[in-house]
Amino acid sequence: MRKELTALKADPADPEDFDATPRAMDRAWKARLIRRTRTGLGLSQTEFARRFCVPRGTLRDWEQARSTPPDFAIAYVKVIARNPDMVAEEVA
Repeated sequence: MRKELTALKADPADPEDFDATPRAMDRAWKARLIRRTRTGLGLSQTEFARRFCVPRGTLRDWEQARSTPPDFAIAYVKVIARNPDMVAEEVA
């Protein structure tokens, strides 16, 4: 079995830290983007999900990096960040 590459080595001073793969780093970056967009708009997960027609459980899993959002979802979140009122109006 082939071992995955390491994007970020674990901190040797932290016994609970671990190496991060490029895939894990990508998932974490996407999770942060979604969470920062939502909190930047001052919305709870429930409010964001309702306003932009995203299942709340899906949003939660993306923000907690339990699952990786597809590229179209990242594009959608970026559009929401730039034009939240226009997007909310269009999906209503």
